[in-house]
Amino acid sequence: MIDLRSDTVTRPTTAMKEAMMAAPVGDDVWGDDPTVNAFQATLAELAGAEAALLFPSGTQSNLVGLMAHCERGDEYIVGQSAHTYRYEGGGAAVLGSIQPQPIENAADGTLPLEKISAAIKADDFHFARSKLLTLENTIAGKVLSADYIIAATNLARERGLATHLDGARLFNAAVATNTSLKQLCEPFDSVSLCFSKGLGAPIGSALVGSQALIDKARRLRKMVGGGMRQAGIIAAACQHALDHHVADLSHDHRRAARLAEGLAKLPGVEITSQATNMVFARFPDAHIQPLSAWLKEHGVLIEMLYATRFVVHRDINDADIDKVIAVMKAYFSQH
Repeated sequence: MIDLRSDTVTRPTTAMKEAMMAAPVGDDVWGDDPTVNAFQATLAELAGAEAALLFPSGTQSNLVGLMAHCERGDEYIVGQSAHTYRYEGGGAAVLGSIQPQPIENAADGTLPLEKISAAIKADDFHFARSKLLTLENTIAGKVLSADYIIAATNLARERGLATHLDGARLFNAAVATNTSLKQLCEPFDSVSLCFSKGLGAPIGSALVGSQALIDKARRLRKMVGGGMRQAGIIAAACQHALDHHVADLSHDHRRAARLAEGLAKLPGVEITSQATNMVFARFPDAHIQPLSAWLKEHGVLIEMLYATRFVVHRDINDADIDKVIAVMKAYFSQH
């Protein structure tokens, strides 16, 4: 199958599996896993942070990041479309007792500065305490501009808020803008980074931040069940991805643009967004279900949970893109 549902469907390469098998391991809860320790030190240096902490998932890394900044009854300001708010099971509220204050995202994925400012509560016992601004980069494949990020994080600090970035696809942003990971992380107090999406690791995310924040996060990670034992096999996969797969993201971006170009030529199809490795398209309602079935019948899987979304990743090649376009053309020629 040509699986365009998400970049989470990527499979580890043979070389990555060999690195996992060869990794020296220990008990990471005790801090004894040398591969985990080396990976965390390397990632912290690349991100320009004091420390990093390995997690099994980006959802857990984000949750612990929010909980490290906020206490019960605090509030985090977040986009309506943000993963931390919309697609992580309400964990911040359910497990952290942190109230979300959602703001409608602008078309470019940003949170308008005036809306952020208006959402910050006065220091009054009637209100939840505004403690944290959370952004996401990329969001729906879109890269937040450097100028916007500086303006938003400066506003947060001026108003006494900490800042967290859901950087699940921050490496896509780094490649798309030819910007270092350090530069992209620098404006934030904490950043969650994922290795099991476009970078192709089977599991693994990390939180980076100050040593004090990571010390707190380590205790919280244990609390939410994220303490792992011989986690070096995970860290080895993440390190391999970091060493060998980052530059390859440019191919995903190129192929996504090629896919969008081909889809845009189909009758009644509107490309609503194409950025980095994601394409969002609008199809006539009458075609959505039969088209999805047609694609699956012809070996193509797409995601229709969020919207009609196509996500290109390292397991998709140029021939796959050509086939998807051809299968689409065949459908519309008959309907």
